[in-house]
Amino acid sequence: MPQLTWLRPDSLAFPPHHRALAEPEGLLAAGGDLSPERLLSAYAQGIFPWYQDGQPLLWWSPNPRTILHPARLHVSRSMQKFMRRTDLVITLDRSFAEVISACAQPRTYTDGTWITAEMQRAYCHLHQLGHAHSVEVWDGAELVGGLYGVALGKVFFGESMFSRRSNASKAAFIFLVRHLQSWGYELIDCQMPTDHLFSLGAESISREAFVDQLQRLGPGQTVDHWRGNEL
Repeated sequence: MPQLTWLRPDSLAFPPHHRALAEPEGLLAAGGDLSPERLLSAYAQGIFPWYQDGQPLLWWSPNPRTILHPARLHVSRSMQKFMRRTDLVITLDRSFAEVISACAQPRTYTDGTWITAEMQRAYCHLHQLGHAHSVEVWDGAELVGGLYGVALGKVFFGESMFSRRSNASKAAFIFLVRHLQSWGYELIDCQMPTDHLFSLGAESISREAFVDQLQRLGPGQTVDHWRGNEL
């Protein structure tokens, strides 16, 4: 029976994916830190951190994995109409810290948050280094929706989104996917399944299939067209 691996502080190595636990599903390792080097190493291997305050740092590789190919984005007729007529303004990398802080706020379905203060600092650092990015949805000067994630090679790893207006998070996601496709990105990692993502064209594939795609698309120079774009 697989046992949980504790990461060594002096090594960036992760255990192979097949060592992930079946219960809880996809838990691969614990410990380590949220340094840029370890985070980028994890994402390059299809591994991501997820934990709550009071827990050790936990690393995950779920099976199956939810993904979306940008060319397969599905936009309903009602959302197409919304995107054409909305007065909301959508930007990229305009206010990363504000977006991740909004994503960390408590949700109606849970009391806690996995986007801890430590996590926010780590991803803001990744943003400063040019690896983490945000999408912002504005109603005038008010931030009403958005999302953030990490870009490596031709892959975007979505982390979290939030919405304070109807359709705001959907608009952010659609805006992002359209840009990613135009820039040559071929894979979006959505991590875990939700009806919201499936309605936009996401699908679940095996962990092995995901890792195979990641090995093909993850290496190489990350496309950088993020700044200065808005709807």
